[in-house]
Amino acid sequence: MTIEAFDRVHLDGTGIDRITEDEVVAVVRDALASGRGGRIITPNVDILRRAAADPAVRRHLDDADLIVADGMPLVWASRLGGAPLPERVAGSSLIWSLSQGLGRDHRSIFVVGGTPVDRAADQVDGAARAADRLVEACPGLRIAGTLSPAFGFENDERAYAEFCATIIAAQPDLVFVGLGFPKQELVIERLRPHLPATWFVGCGAAVNFVTGDVHRAPRWMQRTGLEWAHRLGTEPRRLAGRYLRHDAPYALRLLARAPRRRP
Repeated sequence: MTIEAFDRVHLDGTGIDRITEDEVVAVVRDALASGRGGRIITPNVDILRRAAADPAVRRHLDDADLIVADGMPLVWASRLGGAPLPERVAGSSLIWSLSQGLGRDHRSIFVVGGTPVDRAADQVDGAARAADRLVEACPGLRIAGTLSPAFGFENDERAYAEFCATIIAAQPDLVFVGLGFPKQELVIERLRPHLPATWFVGCGAAVNFVTGDVHRAPRWMQRTGLEWAHRLGTEPRRLAGRYLRHDAPYALRLLARAPRRRP
């Protein structure tokens, strides 16, 4: 199955692939079998809003091989616009489905993100704990390595270079980068030229979801587009301004404009 087999729905200037989660896994497995790497980006309402206004954010979307909708408002807007996306494809789900798919091919992943090691509490870092859970749940999966970098590591060029060198030396088939947008996208941008046969997924909080350090919303909230409310309840100080002042009004405008774009 090739990437070119899927057409794109355009929402506020961003093309989003009409593709299911199972099809994403099939595309990645097929590409790896052919020696081709790639990049998956999973825009939500916040990323779509920022891409419409900021060329630096738009650059990350333009560089992606697969763009999938990580947000029910995007799916709803596509339906109102007459070119429906088949389903939401979230990074927090892809970390499991892609690991299962690569496990069937005995391929390797590298996990980046999660809570850094806490020696005082004698706790293993989040990336290593996530990798252990993924290997346990996905027979055949191999772990090429894990890293949970300290906050601000990207501001120390020596630390950043060592971080990248570790991943490049591991030669993984796929790298999950869970550092939040856009930091994770900048990391992927730096690594891709050195790993042309590797796939990359910027997966946000997915590593913390796998470890259980952060709990994902109940499934009914995911299905009904209310996962944002769960996240807001767990991190109100960090997310309230972004969600309520910027993202919610933008989502309403996106839905209001969708019927006028009907072909």
